[in-house]
Amino acid sequence: MTGRDILTKRGRWTYSNAAVFLAAAAFASVFFINYCDWVFDCGCQSLWAGAADHCNIHSGPRYCPWCARNPAPAYLGIVIPQALIAFRRGPWSWYTRLAAALAAFPVCGGIAALIYGWTTGYWS
Repeated sequence: MTGRDILTKRGRWTYSNAAVFLAAAAFASVFFINYCDWVFDCGCQSLWAGAADHCNIHSGPRYCPWCARNPAPAYLGIVIPQALIAFRRGPWSWYTRLAAALAAFPVCGGIAALIYGWTTGYWS
């Protein structure tokens, strides 16, 4: 065991697992609102360009499901799978884990968006 290992009840995690999760979660955190606009075409912009200032919750006939309701469940539906991928046991290299964790963002975000969109009738 080296000083770079973190011991847990489930086995050995390394700092690379934590770094993979932090990188993937940071990516999802920064681009979550861009993804909102891509899926719902609501007018949201990057965090540094006004975020939800131009979202249709302010003036549109339809209200963006993520902006009009609590987006935390959708965000957690993205970040929790990223954590599971980053810290899963197995022989994956750090770059394979990172690629899979980054891929979880559009996949899990798409599932969350479909749930939000269908339950609110956004596309009807």
